[in-house]
Amino acid sequence: MPFLATFLIVLFVLVMQALWLAFEDIAGKGIDMIFILQFLFYTALIVTPQALPIGVLLSSIMALGNLSENYEFAAAKSAGISLPRLVRPLMLLTILMSILNFFFLNNVYPYAMFKQKNLYVNIKKQKPLMALIPGAFNTDIPGYHIKFDEKFGENEDQLRNVKIYDLTERKGNKKIITAKTGRIINPEGQRYMTLVLNDGHFFEDHTKPKTRITMPASTATFKQYTIIIDMPKDSLSPNGNLQSKDMKSLGELKVIIPGLDTDYKEYLEGRANGFYINADAKNLYAYNDSIVSKKLAPKVLDNFELNSQLKIISSAIAVSKKGIDIIKNQKGTFKFKRKKLNMYETEYYNRIAFSLSCLILFFIGAPLGSIIRKGGFGLPMILAICIYVLYFFTNTFGRNLAEDSSVSAFLGSWVSAILMVPLGILLTVRATRDKGMFNIDVFLQPIARLIKKYRLSKDLKHNDEHQNNK
Repeated sequence: MPFLATFLIVLFVLVMQALWLAFEDIAGKGIDMIFILQFLFYTALIVTPQALPIGVLLSSIMALGNLSENYEFAAAKSAGISLPRLVRPLMLLTILMSILNFFFLNNVYPYAMFKQKNLYVNIKKQKPLMALIPGAFNTDIPGYHIKFDEKFGENEDQLRNVKIYDLTERKGNKKIITAKTGRIINPEGQRYMTLVLNDGHFFEDHTKPKTRITMPASTATFKQYTIIIDMPKDSLSPNGNLQSKDMKSLGELKVIIPGLDTDYKEYLEGRANGFYINADAKNLYAYNDSIVSKKLAPKVLDNFELNSQLKIISSAIAVSKKGIDIIKNQKGTFKFKRKKLNMYETEYYNRIAFSLSCLILFFIGAPLGSIIRKGGFGLPMILAICIYVLYFFTNTFGRNLAEDSSVSAFLGSWVSAILMVPLGILLTVRATRDKGMFNIDVFLQPIARLIKKYRLSKDLKHNDEHQNNK
């Protein structure tokens, strides 16, 4: 019962947090209740792997804390039942929870992430107004970049001061349309969206050489101009075309990672070959000492005349600058490929490491509950939140280090477990030996002795003064 109650409470809090973060995107946009219920359902599936460890941690602290607080644990120990024996059934249940958590992370979590993302995309296709933000260029509508000042009207389907870049011909910003007002017509279930513009101007920069000679550009004004936009039905494919690490199972990640690694190594090899060619390294070769007919100076440049030295230095500077420019231009691509590989590798190892979080946090929560001897939702809740925040922070910190190539993906994924396992062992040993987290008397006794000694010396001094006065 404590686990079920704490799990449902934590799950509710995490779902409400996700709903609050998405509230701005869905509130007042005409979203029906079915979409909101689907969103909450998929969100609950996504946050379940996080709610399970918190529920195990909090319920273990509460359960063992209640036993210790009511002296039931002391009675069990007097009957010869040790702490490991007492929590053995709970440990088996926690192992089952870890297996369940792994199942969620490997199967349910990728599916829920895909369905939630697909839900967002489809609702934006069905209700394009949801995706349009005033004051910025909106790129969610395919083939067009749309900017406007504000929405107005009863359904907020009308736009004011509209500016559109038509990119359907894929020739850049050659067509520009401006209008004082506009209206979006998108009947539900229809594939096509109609954009009606009023009182505007049309500008087109012609790119054909023959047309450019006589008419570099054309302009026109209109009272009403209609644009029909083809809205694709789906943008996410369930066949694995979407390369997102969160939507892949461990088996799929294991297949994708070698391909990314091969692509990264081939990219490095290609860049190395490019440097080799740019530096004309193939023209460099070593002379045999037997064919050198004269003594050479220790410094290479001293073997050439002044004009030749200047040519050699100028050539070396030019080659070096060219190499530096190539490195700067390709730095972004190099970082992108390396980080993408790191992200997939980190996700793979983190799925395995995080599935064991239930077991790790149980071995922290169970002995901690028997040590603090407090049940209920007070102190156990505070300790559970602090411990999980520390666990989650170290996990996120390790993942960020791994994604930035500061540490390996394996180490970055397991750093939280490496820090928490010794803490669990320490607490288990001290709880088994019926000791506290630390012996506070070690710190208090010297202070008490010092205070006692000070008071004794003060009393003796006071007695001496009293006798002298007599």
